[in-house]
Amino acid sequence: MPNKGRAGEEAAARHLEEKGIQILEKNFRSRMGEIDIVALDEGTIVFAEVKAWSSYGIDALEHAIDSRKQHKIIETSKYFLSLHREYRYMAIRFDVIFVSPEGIIHLASAFSERV
Repeated sequence: MPNKGRAGEEAAARHLEEKGIQILEKNFRSRMGEIDIVALDEGTIVFAEVKAWSSYGIDALEHAIDSRKQHKIIETSKYFLSLHREYRYMAIRFDVIFVSPEGIIHLASAFSERV
């Protein structure tokens, strides 16, 4: 991973921790994909995608987190929950955290699983 991506993920993790959200795992991988941060926000499991960009605006997020990427994150979250059964009855949330030189924008519940 490029240093910018790693630095962005670290900044996003610090941001979550400052909000009282506990980091459970970073860079969780499955054959379907990767989730940058898995966290616990009170009774909710948070699966967060981090985008660290210096040249694109937040408007570009809809292209970066398209339906294909969302599907990969959702399937990977299902795998995480199958391994960590202690979380299986908790609410889940899919967040996107945008890290840029101007600061951090945290979009809680940025997308949801579609039936």
